[in-house]
Amino acid sequence: MARKSKVSIESTEVLSGENAIQNKEIEGLSQGQIVRKRFFRHRAAVISLVTITTIVVMAFTALDFRLFGVWRVSGWWKWTPEDLPDLRFGDCPNDTIGCPTISLRPKFLGGAGIGLGTHPFGQDDIGRDFFALVMKGTQRSLSVMFVIGSIAATLGVVVGSIAGFYRGRIDAILMRFVDFMITIPVIIIGSVIGYRYGNLGAVFLAFLLGLFAWTGLSRLVRGEFLSLREREFVDAARVAGATNKRIIFKHILPNAIGVIIVSVTLLLSGAILLETALSYIG
Repeated sequence: MARKSKVSIESTEVLSGENAIQNKEIEGLSQGQIVRKRFFRHRAAVISLVTITTIVVMAFTALDFRLFGVWRVSGWWKWTPEDLPDLRFGDCPNDTIGCPTISLRPKFLGGAGIGLGTHPFGQDDIGRDFFALVMKGTQRSLSVMFVIGSIAATLGVVVGSIAGFYRGRIDAILMRFVDFMITIPVIIIGSVIGYRYGNLGAVFLAFLLGLFAWTGLSRLVRGEFLSLREREFVDAARVAGATNKRIIFKHILPNAIGVIIVSVTLLLSGAILLETALSYIG
């Protein structure tokens, strides 16, 4: 019995040696790594990112692009909105002129093959290439969207975070200023600025409009900061001796980033609608 017990103990020691757990350092994921991991797992989000990136790259590389008349990017498309080539006649359906030349049917299916042709989107009544016109309009809309969105997001987050974190008299003063800014008719201001300074370009107009488009975002950020500043992790940071700057940027702002992203996304779409309305007014 003693011998059997000894064998069993020795075998147990051998097995435990073979299956011993090795201690390894485990590294945690940062917040940015977690966000990227979840984002790239979302198929629709990745497809949307690729689509919008393709549109932006095509818009700013197809035609010559100038920013404030300083930086210039040469385009790869041979036509410009100012070119007036000959109109296409004869092979257009319903006796129309300037028909599209893009072909999406392969030759083995009886088509002309896959290709863009000379004028893939067609031409207008005076011969201008529609693809060049679309890319020019996309350039302007995206430029206005980026400028208005950047300025409005910066001002809205700064004003809203200060008002929501410090509260009291600072909050009252800033919110009354926001109420005053909301009463200003942006469409009328944009029309006047466009009429007076339209020769400076759409980007300059977008810069001025961005100074009036941040009010809604600031109120949302203020409300989020008012809620988050009362949470336990903020109290723990105060007890640990964290400064107000660290509490705002390291603790509250990262937790409010979801509301900010959604609000800025809606703000960008509103900027395009504002630019479209001003273009319609002239």
